[in-house]
Amino acid sequence: MKDGVNGVALAVFIFFFLAVTVMGFLATRWRKAENEHSLDEWGLGGRSFGTWVTWFLLGGDLYTAYTFVAVPAAIYAAGAAGFFAVPYTILVYPLIFTFLPRLWSVSHKHGYVTTSDFVRGRFGSKGLSLAVAVTGILATMPYIALQLVGIQAVLDVMGVGGGEDTNWFIKDLPLLIAFGVLAAYTYSSGLRAPALIAFVKDTLIYIVIAVAIIYIPIKLGGFDDIFAKAGDAFSQTNPATGAPRGALTPADAGQWTYATLALGSALALFMYPHSITATLSSRSREVIRRNTTILPLYSLMLGLLALLGFMAIAAGIKVQNGQLAIPQLFETMFPDWFAGVAFAAIGIGALVPAAIMSIAAANLFTRNIYKDFIKPDATPAQETKVSKLVSLLVKVGALAFVLTMDKTVAINFQLLGGIWILQTFPALVGGLFTRWFHRWALLAGWAVGMIYGTVAAYGVASPTQKHFGGSAKEIPGIGEIGYIGLTAFVLNVVVTVVLTFVLKAAKAPEGIDETSPEDYTADAGDKGVQVELPPATAGSSH
Repeated sequence: MKDGVNGVALAVFIFFFLAVTVMGFLATRWRKAENEHSLDEWGLGGRSFGTWVTWFLLGGDLYTAYTFVAVPAAIYAAGAAGFFAVPYTILVYPLIFTFLPRLWSVSHKHGYVTTSDFVRGRFGSKGLSLAVAVTGILATMPYIALQLVGIQAVLDVMGVGGGEDTNWFIKDLPLLIAFGVLAAYTYSSGLRAPALIAFVKDTLIYIVIAVAIIYIPIKLGGFDDIFAKAGDAFSQTNPATGAPRGALTPADAGQWTYATLALGSALALFMYPHSITATLSSRSREVIRRNTTILPLYSLMLGLLALLGFMAIAAGIKVQNGQLAIPQLFETMFPDWFAGVAFAAIGIGALVPAAIMSIAAANLFTRNIYKDFIKPDATPAQETKVSKLVSLLVKVGALAFVLTMDKTVAINFQLLGGIWILQTFPALVGGLFTRWFHRWALLAGWAVGMIYGTVAAYGVASPTQKHFGGSAKEIPGIGEIGYIGLTAFVLNVVVTVVLTFVLKAAKAPEGIDETSPEDYTADAGDKGVQVELPPATAGSSH
């Protein structure tokens, strides 16, 4: 790491940061809303985005600063096992092609803003809707925190904020400024701000990866030398575990872990509230279908990005915190001015998803906690005001998380969030295709999955901590090590199916379904049935 502040890189970083800040505030004038005081406008961009805006928005949403830093950092630390992110993003797109258009259609028809809105309308259960909403908020909070960790990693490498002995306020002041700017333009512009900024973010990321994948191997002697040096490094014994540091190819013993983690992560990705928020902001069903076919371009980018982990090893990058490996690689290998471009790509790559995530969490609170349980007669303007305030509180919580806890804690809670959010899959995706599941059975299955997943993750130790040390554990009855979230999901489904049979036999009340079969294939031209209709029309869930 270079001594002092890298002035050139910092100047380039500040230039891009100021540019996207201006764009964030100007976004209020982009596709200006007829009525700004509604969640459709503030929280979903007026449901007006076309194919390319949605593509950039979803890409900015799913491929975050944490992705940019953590995927190659996993390769840097353990080798090929970190590549699980590539197959899981390949698996996810055929999966979402089957259900996202249906979710968009029924949400457009009934004015649903969140997944919990749909669950409440489909199963007539505010309790199940509340469970989905709370899970979404809990899973999103550490994800936002990790975006701030990504910004902090870049600032640390640039030398901004001083050393470890520096006063905490001075040290964290740059992060506080970035947070304040993010909070301000999200509050004023809503989803339009990250949608506009996503163009800059993704363009920078593609440029940086294209240059890195050509320029760095040339400086390091080619990919043969890179893989040879990485193989030598991975063969060295890790003093903490007594085992080799990693491997260029996954060992036989890790194949169950690799496969279950990839599959479970693919199932979970579009359960996150921010993924659905970006989806529902599009203007038609066909926009979603087209996006599921072109989003795999990001998977190609991710595969190239992962190779940076091997390059960091070959370049001799030594860091105590693996999250700093790639920013440090950029500073070491690139000219200062282009290192600044790379740091800006990571920094802006944090701002876009953090904004969308905070909006998504705020929408869940407003629609499915505030309106359902606190103020049922809330007007659209009141909903929007509450959502704006909650989006600020969510960011403050994430910032406090980053500033007061060790970074590994944020990572572990994000892993736990993935286990949790997967447990909403039966209610959401199952509900999109069938009304057979009983609402109480879904709630019980969700509870079993949440409890098992949390307890199992609590019992996982690592060389550096006693609890929440990872997301893989022995699968009961099989004896192989697998992803805890997928095991919990299987238990969830088993409990849901068994209890559905029992509850149907007992003729337990099933709630009123306010949707109809044709709602799931409706497109933008079809007249919607809005949620503000009288209770007699809308069903008992309102």
